[in-house]
Amino acid sequence: MIHPHTELRFINNEIGHGVVATQFIPAGTITWVLDELDREFTTQQFSEMAPPFQNILDTYSYRNSKGNYVLCWDHGRFVNHSFKSNCLSTAYDFEIAVRDIHPGEQLTDDYGYLNVDTPFQPSEEGTKRKIVYPDDLEHHHKKWDKKIAAVFPKIATLPQPLAELLPKKTKERIEAINAGNEELESILTLYFKRN
Repeated sequence: MIHPHTELRFINNEIGHGVVATQFIPAGTITWVLDELDREFTTQQFSEMAPPFQNILDTYSYRNSKGNYVLCWDHGRFVNHSFKSNCLSTAYDFEIAVRDIHPGEQLTDDYGYLNVDTPFQPSEEGTKRKIVYPDDLEHHHKKWDKKIAAVFPKIATLPQPLAELLPKKTKERIEAINAGNEELESILTLYFKRN
């Protein structure tokens, strides 16, 4: 489920729709949580689908560490890519704002950690990276880990509208990490290594 202080808006003809903040969302806020309405499809299920449904999953889902396709039920599936993303996935089935997100600003992910199937070139952003590759997690996880680690302690100090959706075990792990009793897992755990 996507953060409640967001809405779906048309961005432009090139990008299409995107998820935009309707209120200030500070760094350290949980912006999305995998919930029980999100659907997970195996590669076998995907291969048995008609092409129009495969196209929908190719467009709107991400692949988890098992290689399964995960389709968000709400407008979380419209979060767009940015090489300068303001949200990052964690190893705990939730995303976190890695910098402040202001009203009217899009929530963005770096699709490099979503296990894309084929490389693609997104809109130009003036960054060194120009193409998203299926193995980006292997090459960029350390940089993303640092960004997550910098804001992770703020989880306990900020209002978290999505906290009620976190499983009890996840809440316990967050507390243990922030107390220094457990190490923060790397985003690399999300990587789907293809054969």
